[in-house]
Amino acid sequence: MKGKLDVSERGRALADDGCRRALLAGVPVRDRRLRLAGVSTAVLEGGDGPPVLLLHSSGEFAALWTRVIPDLVTTRRVVAPDLPGHGASVVVAGPLDAAQVLAWLGELIERTCPSPPTLVGHGLGGAIAARLAGYQGDRLGRLVLVDSFGLDSFEPAPSFGAALTDFLAEPTEHTRDGLFQQCFVDLDGLREQMGVRWEPLGRYALERARTPSQQTALGRLMPHIGVPAIPSADLARIAVPTMLIWGRQDLQVRLSVAEAASARYGWPLHVIENCGDDPAMEQPEAFMAAMRPALGR
Repeated sequence: MKGKLDVSERGRALADDGCRRALLAGVPVRDRRLRLAGVSTAVLEGGDGPPVLLLHSSGEFAALWTRVIPDLVTTRRVVAPDLPGHGASVVVAGPLDAAQVLAWLGELIERTCPSPPTLVGHGLGGAIAARLAGYQGDRLGRLVLVDSFGLDSFEPAPSFGAALTDFLAEPTEHTRDGLFQQCFVDLDGLREQMGVRWEPLGRYALERARTPSQQTALGRLMPHIGVPAIPSADLARIAVPTMLIWGRQDLQVRLSVAEAASARYGWPLHVIENCGDDPAMEQPEAFMAAMRPALGR
């Protein structure tokens, strides 16, 4: 039985590697591995200039930034890791809590960013980024929160919550596509725009969702970092220039959350039209236009 399991796992790893290579083909980054706070971490790096560090959301992977990376690398050094337990990043035995994740992010900045980066966090990545900015803001140049968790307790729309529950309970093509329908306003249009990259993206997302590594990571990270609201006193402590980018039709963290945070903390809010919870994927040109004030000259 063990031999059969090993063969199956090797086959899955080879398939995942093939999907990853297909997603990154032609993208101006190199894919390397660093050990950070006990986590074997896959990191995409490319470009030269002031650093921009991109953190993806829960159940995702750094290759989802590839629709905006080619633009960013023309003027910036881009660093995009797979979060612990996600994509090709592997979590070893031991706790995976907020303290370890912040240590992981701190080591990533130290190892890859020659100067304080613009830190861009999407979803769960946003909650991680905001927590670091509240306590170690001197390590950052700017903060951009994209449809971010943590600004309020995690309460998605009922339709999104049902699709997410179905996918986590049984990751299949059917439940994956049901969740995608909740994430994007125009799924068919996005599929057409992405062309040959769409199929490996869907396969990679599905196969990673089936891995014990990602399931364990989600079980540890979401209850401690993604679901609870960051205390308002901690958010008020953020001194680094901060802005919000949000999809108007986000069903996971609704626009009203961003509007309340913008009003309370004085953070500029850029709303992306015809967009769900992932502006960098669904509306990359509008996302980059919104990003330009954070990138400066």
